[in-house]
Amino acid sequence: MSADIPIDFSELTQLTQLGISPGSLDFKSTTLESDHYVCIRESGANGNTVAIVDLKNNNEITRKTMAADNAIMHPDQFVISLRANGTTLQIFNLGSKQRLKAFTLDEPVVFWKWLNNTHLGLVTGSAIYYWNVFDNTADGPIRLSERHHSLNNAQIINFVAEPDLNWFAINGIAQEDGRIAGHIQLYSKTRNVSQAIEGHVSKFASVKLSGAASPTKVFCVGNKNAQGQGNLHIIEIDHVDGNPQFQKKTVDIFFPNDAANDFPISLQASDQYGIIYVLTKYGFIHLYDIETGANLFVNRITAENVFTASSFNDGKGLITINKSGQVLSVEVSREKIIPYVLEKLANVPLALALSSRGGFPGAENLFQQQFQNFLNQGDYSNAAKVAASSEQLRTQDTINKLKHITPQPGQISPILEYFSILLDRGTLNKFESIELAKPVLQQDRKPLFEKWLKEEKLTSSEELGDIVKSYSDTALALAVYIRANVNIKVVSCLAELGQFDKIVPYCEKVGYFPDFTNLIQNLVRVNPDKASEFATSLLAKPDNNLNVENIADLFFSQNYIQQGTAFLLDALKNDSPAEGHLQTKVLEINLLHAPQVADAILGNKMFSHYDKPTIGKLCEKSGLFQRALEHYDDLKDIKRVIVHTNVLPNDWLVAYFGQLNVQQSVACIKELLSNNVQQNLQVIIQVATKYSDLIGPLALIKIFEDYKCVEGEYYYLSSIVNLTQEPDVVFKYIQAAAKMNQTKEIERVVRDNNVYNGEKVKNFLKEFKLDDQLPLIIVCDRFNFVHDLILYLYKNQYFKFIEVYVQSVNPANTPQVIAGLLDVDCDENIIKNLLLSVLGRVPIKELVEEVEKRNRLKILLPFLEKTLEGGSNDQEVYNTLAKIYIDSNNSPEKFLQENDIYDTLAVGKYCEKRDPYLAYIAYSKGGNDDELINITNENKMYKYQARYLLAKSDFNLWNKVLAEDDIHRRQLIDQVISTGIPELNDPEPISITVRAFMENDLPQELIELLEKIILEPSPFNDNTSLQGLLILTSIKADPSRVSRYVERLDKYDPEEIAPLCIDNQLYEEAFEVYDKFELRTDAMKVLVDDIMSLDRGEQYAEKYDTSELWFQLGTAQLNGLRIPEAISSYVKSKNPSNYEHVIEIAEHAGKEEELISFLDMARESLREPVIDGALINAYASLDRLSDIEKFVGGSNVADLETIGDKLFEAKNYKGAKILYSNVSKYSKLATTLVYLEDYQGAVDCARKASNINVWKQVNNACIENKEFRLAQICGLNLIIDAEELPELVRTYEYNGYFTELIALFESGLGLERAHMGMFTELAILYSKYSPEKVMEHLKLFWSRLNIPKVLTACEQAHLYPELIFLYCHYEEWDNAALTMIQRSEVAFEHTSFKEIVAKATNLEIYYKAIQFYLNENPSLIVDLLSVLTPKLDLPRVVRIFVKSDNLPLIKPFLISVLEKNNSVVNTAYHDLLIEEEDYKSLRSSIENESNNRFNKLDLAERLENHDLIFFRQISATLYSKEKKYNKAISILKNDKLWGDLIRTVAISKSSKIAHDLLDYFVETGNHECFVALLYTSYEFISYDYVLEVSWLHNLGNFIKPYEISIASENQKRINEVYQEFKDRKNAEKEDEDKPLGQPLMITNGPIGINGLGYQPTGAGFGNSF
Repeated sequence: MSADIPIDFSELTQLTQLGISPGSLDFKSTTLESDHYVCIRESGANGNTVAIVDLKNNNEITRKTMAADNAIMHPDQFVISLRANGTTLQIFNLGSKQRLKAFTLDEPVVFWKWLNNTHLGLVTGSAIYYWNVFDNTADGPIRLSERHHSLNNAQIINFVAEPDLNWFAINGIAQEDGRIAGHIQLYSKTRNVSQAIEGHVSKFASVKLSGAASPTKVFCVGNKNAQGQGNLHIIEIDHVDGNPQFQKKTVDIFFPNDAANDFPISLQASDQYGIIYVLTKYGFIHLYDIETGANLFVNRITAENVFTASSFNDGKGLITINKSGQVLSVEVSREKIIPYVLEKLANVPLALALSSRGGFPGAENLFQQQFQNFLNQGDYSNAAKVAASSEQLRTQDTINKLKHITPQPGQISPILEYFSILLDRGTLNKFESIELAKPVLQQDRKPLFEKWLKEEKLTSSEELGDIVKSYSDTALALAVYIRANVNIKVVSCLAELGQFDKIVPYCEKVGYFPDFTNLIQNLVRVNPDKASEFATSLLAKPDNNLNVENIADLFFSQNYIQQGTAFLLDALKNDSPAEGHLQTKVLEINLLHAPQVADAILGNKMFSHYDKPTIGKLCEKSGLFQRALEHYDDLKDIKRVIVHTNVLPNDWLVAYFGQLNVQQSVACIKELLSNNVQQNLQVIIQVATKYSDLIGPLALIKIFEDYKCVEGEYYYLSSIVNLTQEPDVVFKYIQAAAKMNQTKEIERVVRDNNVYNGEKVKNFLKEFKLDDQLPLIIVCDRFNFVHDLILYLYKNQYFKFIEVYVQSVNPANTPQVIAGLLDVDCDENIIKNLLLSVLGRVPIKELVEEVEKRNRLKILLPFLEKTLEGGSNDQEVYNTLAKIYIDSNNSPEKFLQENDIYDTLAVGKYCEKRDPYLAYIAYSKGGNDDELINITNENKMYKYQARYLLAKSDFNLWNKVLAEDDIHRRQLIDQVISTGIPELNDPEPISITVRAFMENDLPQELIELLEKIILEPSPFNDNTSLQGLLILTSIKADPSRVSRYVERLDKYDPEEIAPLCIDNQLYEEAFEVYDKFELRTDAMKVLVDDIMSLDRGEQYAEKYDTSELWFQLGTAQLNGLRIPEAISSYVKSKNPSNYEHVIEIAEHAGKEEELISFLDMARESLREPVIDGALINAYASLDRLSDIEKFVGGSNVADLETIGDKLFEAKNYKGAKILYSNVSKYSKLATTLVYLEDYQGAVDCARKASNINVWKQVNNACIENKEFRLAQICGLNLIIDAEELPELVRTYEYNGYFTELIALFESGLGLERAHMGMFTELAILYSKYSPEKVMEHLKLFWSRLNIPKVLTACEQAHLYPELIFLYCHYEEWDNAALTMIQRSEVAFEHTSFKEIVAKATNLEIYYKAIQFYLNENPSLIVDLLSVLTPKLDLPRVVRIFVKSDNLPLIKPFLISVLEKNNSVVNTAYHDLLIEEEDYKSLRSSIENESNNRFNKLDLAERLENHDLIFFRQISATLYSKEKKYNKAISILKNDKLWGDLIRTVAISKSSKIAHDLLDYFVETGNHECFVALLYTSYEFISYDYVLEVSWLHNLGNFIKPYEISIASENQKRINEVYQEFKDRKNAEKEDEDKPLGQPLMITNGPIGINGLGYQPTGAGFGNSF
């Protein structure tokens, strides 16, 4: 845009480049509430999303999945408002993820907009609302007014409000009389009145008129009327008394002739500048001055239509979005607007007004001229007004001029009028504020000053604050300093005011770092507690940079130990290793002065890096033995302190032992045992108990035994005995308990403990002989030493303890006790009495076993009988009694039969050898099958076994006895048939028996069994199951008997027997069964399916002549493919139910003619589509097309489309055509017509069908028959479907119709549904068959191409310019550059290459490009390097050219990059200059400090022997810079460059070098240089050396000026020393005369007392020490 226009215009972003869909760029989907966010609602396959573009954060995009139908963003905050279903409104804060408000209206919201930062404006179909979103309530929108009827048919495009929310305006547009008309509803809230106004856009604004005390509110309306004329109306609202009246302004809005349909779309107003922006739909921007209505500027900012706009840059400009996605901003140019108004509009008053109102530069000369004219005329009032109106005149100079003007009597001072105007308008600048403050403060009008300060009327500065403070108002000065950000004085004021708690927060807020140490030092003297609190608060700052030690010393040096300690505790809370010395310091001080504080610090474990030995000793001296032990590591120290158990807490002391190693712990325990063992015993026991595992129980026991401390050993062991796994430990405890006479404890341990050695304890107890033998009894009982126990007790006559053991300890071991007594031959009566005493508590089985071993069972009979009398049901009792009765033959059979409790298996086994029948009784009673079978088999008791088996009726048991390998099976079967079966009346055993015979494959035996049951008289003769079983068995075992059984028996089930006969191929027997029981259909089935005699079946059907039989016969004949006979049988049956099978077989066999009769019969009773379809198919197969047309025209239920498909598949296209035509199936009809070669008709039908597959088929047919015109019609309907493109292209290419294919795609580009695939395929086709058209196509349609595919095609076709074009538009700059390099012969163009390579991301490409240019375009290489400079590795570039010996080519480039000060570049440049012998440039380069990175010594060596003196001079300079002065001096001496030589010595500042050179000059007689050196090296040449040289060589005249200078300097120094001496003497005299007084501590520091530095600060914490 032109440089002389008065606006700043820029593109902020391009939404489509950010991934925004172009389809979403419209008024409904894209909303713009401010210059902060753009909100776009997008719809896609995955649902609705909202994209939020943050224009102020590098165009960051946030996407949210939302189902809302509209979304708008808050003007400033990250807050989104959503509308769903028109009525549901929700507002969310996306930053904090919380919902602010939600409400559902009764009617849909058609438009909404933010009116300001807190209120939303809503418009529905009938009303307007506003809604406070941030009032922290759940209130909904407030209804303002009815929607005016003039907006009924209008689309609402804007809703604006006046800042005080008293006025509202709703803008709408509508289509009227072929134009877009605008309607506005203006509503006054205070008056509750609405007014309809013609207009498209509107805005409320305010402007400060000249001479007005307050701003004037105006309402601005933009409109384009029915005549096509545009107008802007500016009207005052809410007139303020005292303000000048604003005259309504009406001005034209210009619309060009070629924009007849254009209209205003947005109106924005800048209150600060007083300028209106009007934007039209076609992108024209109009600027107007609010106060005068003058048109400032008109221009078009975009060729695309715009659809939304908002304010920009805090209302100073306008932001808009056009249809292409550009986000554009327009703002008045501050630098250009005034020159533009002056030069282009020639309107000086307007320029002055704009400059005064908006502070625009450019009118300074005008204001200065006016101001001077008024001064010259004596019109000081207007001069003051002009000065106040111009930012440029508001200077100190202007103030001075106005101050020095003396007003006429009765007139206001110009300076006061000047300040008054400025106070009304806004804020005074720095100079004005200072000048105004002085008289106000002098008059003590501080409230007025405070008022101006609070209203931001004054500009705060350090000077202003100093002035205020000079009037002794520190608080007011503080307010000024804070506003002026004078941090050091803010902190000083806060300290003076005692507001120490505010200092740190203030410093953190402003990022200021004062000298806190000095501040704290001053504060300590005034208020040590506050100082400590303040210092502690400073520690919270992460970057406080405090010297903690110095601050602590400030407190401790003045004996403020409490305050210093508090500070250090907070400062050292991180417990850092680097703070160890401070930790030690604070502990030392408190241990010396406040041990209780040190104890608390140590107890809280606040520190861990202090000097522990030192602190430990101090703790011991302070009586803090616990803390001392915590710090001691040396065993001697520990033993010395640990004996003070009277002051050490027991719990702590016990825990302390956990910190010691084993040796230390043992040593300490011994120390405690050696010192007052009675006092220390409890602690020793606790320590031993707790650390028993660590030290070892045996070691501890030994310690107790060494010190003969039985009591300690006992109590220690008592605490671990229940936990230990050491047998010796338990044994030691039992020994100790015995010594302590703790019998009960021994009894408990031996009973409960499972660790001790029973043998060892038993022997000890036997030896110790306790009075109570119960512990011994328990041990022997637990370890099964019962026999030994009984022998010991019996031997020592402890008969009482035997009874105790049996009766009280373990009655369960009574059998062992009895066995022991029997072994010692104890009296039987004693044993019997002992047994009776434990009646019911003895394990009978074990007792019987023990007694039975000794063959003394009878001794138990009284005991057992008493046990039975007691109601015992113990089986072992009965078993034993049974054995006794059997042996004594005391009615054993009766006992065995009547008693149910004994163990039949045990008793039966006992009886087997004594009496087998008694064993049978026992086994039978107990159901011991195996034992019973064995005993009956062994003793040939088959009859008993048969009866048992039939009674038991156990199938598994039968299987066992009927096993094939059982030698007793035949004898058992004979007994079952002869004896067992006749005795039965219950059928169940027989059933199980029969099943057992069957399962064991005994068919002959089973037949014998069944014949005996059925054929011989029995209760089971007519049993159906048994008759069937007999026949079944004979079928399997003896088929010859089946016919006889079938004839003789009649109670069997035919439906069971006949299928079995069929399964075993006994078909005649099966037929006889079915026929005997009159099951005709089953009989027919056997004839036709099994016997397979259709002739017998036909005879059987004629015999009985039933429909079922004929149908059954017809089915069999159909399965046998006797189709005519089958159809005849079906017709006779009158049953068409098998029509589907009949139709299928007949059609497959081609029997359509015979089938027609069946179908006619079937249609009499059925209306089935299959039947009607088969009839049509039969007619078609017989070519009876007229019958088909007649049939189709009549009533039928045939699926004509399906039949048509069938005929089509059978290539009966004529029949299919009839059917498809009848059902209007155009797609299939089109295909049929293709086969009938009616291509025109096929195309017409395809058009009606509108189906892709049909179009494809018709297209292929037309291509095959070279009907290209019709093929193109079909193709145009195919190419709009991207998925069909590949196949269509292949078809044309396969047939070689390339021209026709290209013509097809060219015709399709103009289609409405033309898509990217079409443009892409056409580009590929051009690349293959018409390459000359590719570039033109790409330039026109590159944005609609699938560029990757076209790239591949162009590469294959070697179209390299086109390939590069695509790479550029696909932003593959790397490939574009590489292609241009590789194909430079056809694709290289220097200007394009520069633009491309600069955008490449692969750095290697830059160097390939350099090499390419070096090889092919060396003259352009500098131009290339200038473009690539920011991205190049300069050393690498230089090496490339050095290596190729082409460095001179890039000399301009090297000069351009010297500023980067790269060593390689500098060296290369120096080499080039040396080669060119350009010593001036070389000297300039090395003297330039910005190019100082190169090897100076290397360069100096190279130049040292150069032919040109100038280069040798440079070499000396370089040596001098590197402090190689001798080398430099040598070169300069040889070349006699005296000036450089003298300067080099002066630079060296070396006395030795200077003296050597003086000698050289004297020797060579160069007296001029000798004198010059004296002055240049004046400071470091020794005066005495000069005198000596002068005297030796008679140079007195030459050094005379030098001597005079030295004498002058010496005199000056003497004078200064003398003056200083005099001043000190005078000061001492004044001090003697000065009266003594108390100095202020805050200024002079503390006064020493007796030279000791003691501070008299009161009795603070620690001061007494």
